[in-house]
Amino acid sequence: MPKPIRCILLIDDDPDDNFLHRMVIEESDLCEEVRVAENGPEALRYLTQPDDAYYLRPDLIFLDINMPGMNGFEFLEEYEKLPPELKSSLVVLMLTTSLNPVDKDKATRFQAVGGYHGKPLTQAMLDEVVTRYFQ
Repeated sequence: MPKPIRCILLIDDDPDDNFLHRMVIEESDLCEEVRVAENGPEALRYLTQPDDAYYLRPDLIFLDINMPGMNGFEFLEEYEKLPPELKSSLVVLMLTTSLNPVDKDKATRFQAVGGYHGKPLTQAMLDEVVTRYFQ
């Protein structure tokens, strides 16, 4: 039986978080592939300049806010400028340690953002995401 999510893109500069989140996703058996971009520019390159040998168009992005160089909000500003065909049917969720209500409010102002979750990613969060977006 096919898995409900073909590809998840994690955008986070923290290798420990990426390792843990990849493990949770793989153990969930809800996703075929996990890709990681360690910063916003790398994620934008992945989305706009696919390497045919490695590229899988993500169905879901988990985006951190606090990253050096280009934070999650700056990524979203650039993401919203992408052509519609690169964004269609793609779900973007914030996955962050920020408990600041200002950050949560700011995230909801971006049309692309479908939700705001605190780290770490859990099986329950993934189940909720699949139920909400991938049924």
